[in-house]
Amino acid sequence: MPQELTIVRPDDWHLHVRDGAALRAVVPHSARQFGRAIVMPNLRPPVVTVEQALAYRDRVLAAVPEGVAFEPLMTLYLTDTTPPAEMRRAREAGIVAIKLYPAGATTHSDAGVTDLRQVAATLAAAEKEGIVLLVHGEVTDPAVDVFDREAIFIERHLLQLRRDFPALKIVLEHVTTKEGAQYVAEAGPATAATITAHHLLYNRNALFSGGLRPHYYCLPVLKREEHRRALVAAATSGSDRFFLGTDSAPHPAALKEHASGCAGCYTAFSALELYAEAFEAAGALDRLEHFASRAGPKFYGLAPNATTVTLKKLAWTLPDALPFGDAELKPLRAGETLAWRLAA
Repeated sequence: MPQELTIVRPDDWHLHVRDGAALRAVVPHSARQFGRAIVMPNLRPPVVTVEQALAYRDRVLAAVPEGVAFEPLMTLYLTDTTPPAEMRRAREAGIVAIKLYPAGATTHSDAGVTDLRQVAATLAAAEKEGIVLLVHGEVTDPAVDVFDREAIFIERHLLQLRRDFPALKIVLEHVTTKEGAQYVAEAGPATAATITAHHLLYNRNALFSGGLRPHYYCLPVLKREEHRRALVAAATSGSDRFFLGTDSAPHPAALKEHASGCAGCYTAFSALELYAEAFEAAGALDRLEHFASRAGPKFYGLAPNATTVTLKKLAWTLPDALPFGDAELKPLRAGETLAWRLAA
């Protein structure tokens, strides 16, 4: 097996960096690995206007270490009242996407869309202006089992969205099921999906191995082994429509290790190392560059980054905790050994 791997600098097409002191703590972790990142808009209050997105972009850039080239790609939070005219303004300002959170689906999603019919005109405007629709693909119907919410969302909503807006580019973010992977593979060139490192590496047993393990709790939740295998097959297939999106989601450790712990895995600190582990386990290290560095830019109509990064087969131990403003943050697999390390 190779002991070193050099690839075009990757991008992260789904990233949470929060705000304030928390943002300043985590942005450097992503900037050292990625050339660009799609920054999620689910702050409190959410990023719903062009002006808010540009101000947020400035705060992200201010947290990038000196001498590091890192471009945040900004998004707007889609609500029931997002005006269609905001899509033209977004395009003119360089904002690349809008994010559809079904109301109540995940962290800070209470302002999300309650009925897709409410946003039809805005989605038509996004289609016209070339703004990408990013979808948290889960229903919030309490009658639907948590492990079935993605498949039911595709059946109830995504199929119709695809029919209603055939030219709208749609990304099914953090796809977690074989049904989701199959849908994207068959849906045509305007549909893509991001896949996280943790959904490639773990099935739902990880949540309960040796006790309840809150740092493996995310939304959408980890699924059965058959779904993990389907995601690995999709990620390593060489398809242009599956690409890297960490969905790295930092929360203070005290709120993860809580009676009602927050959803989200913090993987940005060692994202490329985790993806390398998953691709190596699949015997597909030679396909990591396409998934991490080429497929995403192609879908978004951007050039791949001009620089490279190198991963070395070198065992190292993740820290037990990281600074996170006035709290601490525990990365996924804190205190454990990883086999790959990003070279300085």
